Amino acid sequence: MATIPITKRGVEKLKAELHDLKTVQRPWVINAIAEARAQGDLSENAEYDAAKDRQGFIEGRIRELEGKLSAAQIIDPATLDAGGKVVFGATVELEDEDSGDTVRYQIVGEDEADLKLGLINISSPIARALIGKEEGDTAEVQAPGGLRRYEIIGVSYV
Repeated sequence: MATIPITKRGVEKLKAELHDLKTVQRPWVINAIAEARAQGDLSENAEYDAAKDRQGFIEGRIRELEGKLSAAQIIDPATLDAGGKVVFGATVELEDEDSGDTVRYQIVGEDEADLKLGLINISSPIARALIGKEEGDTAEVQAPGGLRRYEIIGVSYV
């Protein structure tokens, strides 16, 4: 399996979800299944079916998270020395050349991406357009509304 780049914050988020699934969700669903079994006939027991479905989801998500964590390549942006280039983990300040608006994004892994928090997926069009560029460069991004041009105002590793 190929390695998956992820920040330290992203790893902690996945570990917290895995811990919750194993220590809270899994015991809860096992108890729900036991209670549903105690009600008798399982062939027409909606609570039992729902609990079994939930158990399948939980077990699948646990396997998925364990797989991602085992393949994770943890990158601490604070220790990067990319010489001012935009790389995974970098925080980039951009200015839209048309509107003059400025935005700030950190390039992160798929599981950490959250546009509301300024965290963009490494495989997103804007991140792909930024990778390898430096402060002062212009990145062109094909957006749904047409071609957008962004000037890179600053690159930091925090």
